[in-house]
Amino acid sequence: MEKNQKIGCTVTSCKYNDKPYQQCQLEQIIVTPIQGCDTKQPDESMCSSYKHENSKK
Repeated sequence: MEKNQKIGCTVTSCKYNDKPYQQCQLEQIIVTPIQGCDTKQPDESMCSSYKHENSKK
């Protein structure tokens, strides 16, 4: 990943979301395909790096 690259995120429940700026604070995210989903739309994948803002890990 390039040093100046930013990952926008509007999932406000994620603990890594810098909410005022709608940016992911992680240096790297993992995007995973959803099994059995073949819609050719964004819902075929999800951010596997998601953690709820109240999770301990």
